[in-house]
Order: sequence, then C-alpha cells, then structure tokens
Amino acid sequence: MENGLLARMFNEIADILELDGDKRKFEVRAYRKAAVSIESMQEDVSTLYKERGISGLLDIPGVGKGLALKIEEYIKTGKMRKYEELKKQYPIDFENLTRIQGIGAKKAYRLYKELGIRDIESLKKALQEHRIMELVGFGERSEKEIEYGLGLLEASRGRILLGVALPEAEKLRDAILNSGYASEAVIAGSIRRMKETIGDIDILVSGKESERIMDFVSGMDAVESTISRGEAKATFWLKAGVSCDIRFIEARQFGAALLYFTGSKSHNVKMRQIAIKKGMKLNEYGIFDRDGTVKAAETEEKMYRALGMDYIAPELREDRGELEAAAAHALPELITIEEIIGDLHVHSNHSDGMNSVEEMVNAAKARGLKYVGITDHSKSEYVAHGMDDAKFMKHIDYIEALAEKFDGIRVLVGAEVDILKDGGLDLGNKVLDRLDYAIGSVHTSLGMDSGSMTERISKALDSGRIDILGHPTERIINGRRGIEFDLDKIASKAEENGVAMEIDSFPERLDLNDENIIRAHSSGVKFAIDTDSHSTSHFSMMRYGIGMARRGWLQKDDVINTYGLSRLRGFFDS
Repeated sequence: MENGLLARMFNEIADILELDGDKRKFEVRAYRKAAVSIESMQEDVSTLYKERGISGLLDIPGVGKGLALKIEEYIKTGKMRKYEELKKQYPIDFENLTRIQGIGAKKAYRLYKELGIRDIESLKKALQEHRIMELVGFGERSEKEIEYGLGLLEASRGRILLGVALPEAEKLRDAILNSGYASEAVIAGSIRRMKETIGDIDILVSGKESERIMDFVSGMDAVESTISRGEAKATFWLKAGVSCDIRFIEARQFGAALLYFTGSKSHNVKMRQIAIKKGMKLNEYGIFDRDGTVKAAETEEKMYRALGMDYIAPELREDRGELEAAAAHALPELITIEEIIGDLHVHSNHSDGMNSVEEMVNAAKARGLKYVGITDHSKSEYVAHGMDDAKFMKHIDYIEALAEKFDGIRVLVGAEVDILKDGGLDLGNKVLDRLDYAIGSVHTSLGMDSGSMTERISKALDSGRIDILGHPTERIINGRRGIEFDLDKIASKAEENGVAMEIDSFPERLDLNDENIIRAHSSGVKFAIDTDSHSTSHFSMMRYGIGMARRGWLQKDDVINTYGLSRLRGFFDS
C-alpha cells in the first residue's frame, strides 16, 4: 500500500514546516490531518485514485485540492517535488529521529545544526561521546532519555503495529479466497493472537492449486518481491515493510497446523507436555495415540477435545493459566466486538479532531452504536487546540442542541480533561457539572517519579469529578515508554471511586495492554474500551482494543460501554 509512505512523507513535510514556528501552523496542521486520514484508510489510496481520480482523493478527510495534487503527483511519478525540495534543504531523518522519546522536530534540527546529527547512526556516535548533554537546554537527563528512547526504537526494528499488519493480512487472505484456487485460508501467528506488534504475517492455505496461488500472490499490488518459493511454503516481501509466509496445508491436518502456527510457543510446549502425560503425541500434523493412530487433526476444537479441554480462543494462548482453565471447563466467556454498544472517547474539530461533531456522530451511528460521547480536550492540551472553560460552555451548548437532531443514537457530552501536575483538573466545577461524564488523562510532566505520579493520579481519582482514567500508562508503542506509577494502587483507587480504566484502541497506544489489564482486573475495576477517534475512519480501531481486552481475559460485564444507557448513567453517577 502507498498509504503508509504518503503519510510518512506528509508528516515529514509537517516536521520541517514546523521549524518556522507559528507562522506556518495552519499548513502544518493540514499535512498532519491528511497524514492521519491516509494512514487510517483501509483502501489503498492508489486504488482510490485509479477508480475515481482527483475527486476520490478530495473525499479523504483533511485532503484539499493542493494536497490531492501532491498525492496525484506521487502516484504518477513516485516522487513529490515539495518533499524532495525540503529534504535537500534539511537532510535529516526526521521520520526515525522524531520517533525517539525526547526528540521532536525542533530538537532534531538543533542536533543537526549544532552537532551534525542527521540520522540514527550519527545520533549513536554523539551519545557514545556524550556530546548531547553539553548542548544548552539538553543536559545529562535529556541525553539519558534520548538513549533510552533509541533503545526502544532499536528493539522494535522488524516489528510493525498490529493495526498495520492485520489489514494487510486480511487483504491477502481475502484475495486468496476470492481467487478460486483455495478452499480455505486463515491468518495464523501472533496476528491471530492479537499481539500489539507483529514480526511477520502467516497465512495457512488449503487447496490443490498451490502453484496458481503462489503465482496469484506474487502478482498482487501489495507484494514487492518473492523471497522464496517451494512446494509447501512461499515467502513474500510486502510493500507494507513485512514478510508474509504462505503455507499449504492438507485439509485433514488443517486444525493441527493452525494450532501449531498460531502459537504461542509456550502454549504449544505446554500442550505437548500434557499430551505426553496422557500417553499421546502432539505435533503440527495432529494428536496421535501410542500406536500412531490419529486422534484429532482436522479442527482445533477436536485437538483440544482430544486432551479433555474446552476450545481456547487464540488471544488467550500465552500459557497464563488458560490450559488449566480449559481442562477445568472454567474459561471466561470473552467479550466480543458485537457487545460494544457505545464509544466514550471521541474527538471533533472543536479540538484536534478532523471531522465535525455531526460527522462523528453519523459515523458512530453507521457502525451501529447506540451512544457516542464527544470528549474534546481541555485548555492545557494547547497543541490539541484544547478549550478553556468559556469555550467549553459554548461547546456543550452546541452539542446539546445538536444531539436533539439525531434519532437512533444518543449523543453524550463529555470531555478529556487534563490531570494537572498537582492532581487538579483542567476544567472548573461549573463546566464539569454540565458534563455527562469526564475522562481524566495525564498529558504533561510525564517524567515524574512513580511515587509522585501515583499521588497525582490518586488525587484526581479521589476528586469525584472523573469517570474514566484515559490511556492510563501514556505509552506509545515503540516510541514512548509511558509514565511510572503504582498500577495496583491506582486500579484499587479507581475501583473504590467508581472510575473505569480505559483500554485505548488506537494501534499506537493499546493502553492499557493485556498484562496491565490482567493486573488491574484483579482489583475489580471496570474498563472502557474506546477508540480515541480523531477521524470518522478511526471508529474501525475498536477491534484492536477488543483484542487487548480478550488477551486480558475480560468479559462483557467488565466493560462499561457494553451497558445500556440507563446502567451507564448509573455508573457515572455512582
């Protein structure tokens, strides 16, 4: 797909234009908004252009005529003149440098101008020589923060976000199924387990036309090259920047292979140990008795049943007690996306969203939601165009008037309120009193020590003024480690105060993650699975939060946006 490349180019142009300060802020914002829209599109922008030309590009939220022409130029020539000119002027690897915690566009430019740092390699050299701490405005702490961020970036090499990998895998799977050459095609591996980052894509295929399937896949637009090709397996390199293994499996062994190639490794090892104790043998071809008779192989359900277990959902297969629970017939009935009837974290263009309130509500309604909460930013989040108390009052008036025009969906008035450094909230009580609910989030002073941050969040929870703790750890996957605090204490404090903890579905966040969900759940706290939508296209991200919730063993009743409206209001009022 060209989407990721175009989004990166637009973001890099914005990074460079940002160096001019506020005088180009509207141009910067336009590029960033367009980048978000393009990156979150499920359809390839090149396909959209081929089918509908410039008019199709103009339908992308945030893309005006000028940006549409730049996209057209790139699709036709593989280059964008504006981008090429800026890169000559600023030969800096903004894309990777600004992914490092502690480095924004302006700091990247300073590092280039004063130390000649233009890429990751020159940054490493400067860190080894401790030259960064000598710069005015940096110091030893900044250097250590950058060094830590670089470590995170290096550790993430070769892994891409679930939100990038899953759509790519689905397109390949669907194309294979629609080709007419395969009887079955299923995504396996860590994608099927909904891991937050993915090393490669695995697709298992059953059918007698393996050669034709390989020819078909190698000719797809998404495929850049063929790495290897054999009778039972072919490996392709995708334009999305990840490899894909296509494995050909006989139908009679499909369940055994799917179980094996889904993993996890520790889950599979434990299953083999259980089989051995029962006098059986388990491998990727099936479960066998001592005499070699096949006990099960065709389906995963039969494989688990042969060992006296209930079927285990892929998201649970991490050897965290799921095999014991399956043997005791005590597995949870995991939450499903169909049980979500509302989204409680949604932004509009009244702060940093790309669409109007009306467009966001219509998009939520189109997805079958029964209620949606508009939660724009408070004033401290100035980079997100947060509103002060006076503006928020007018914003509330506007939403309440607009809400009356909608049938079939209830519009709730919320806010994402900054939890300030001292634990106070960024909106006054008069505004908070008018809200249906409030999300409290930490956005600033992220470097506080664990004790101070725990005290800060605890004070906000004790205020009785917030109903959801937004993206609690503040981490950005492969980019920012997040804040430090006592999760067990905060989860207990949230439960005590009737505050839900958020599972932010945005692929870069997935916050809380599965391990933290399991820890927090033990306190009895409730959760809200939200999209943190900033565009109408972002509502589709809900499935990633659901994946985290399922990995965290959550059931329907653990999640407040499965509640009907009256029960939800009761939760907020408690």
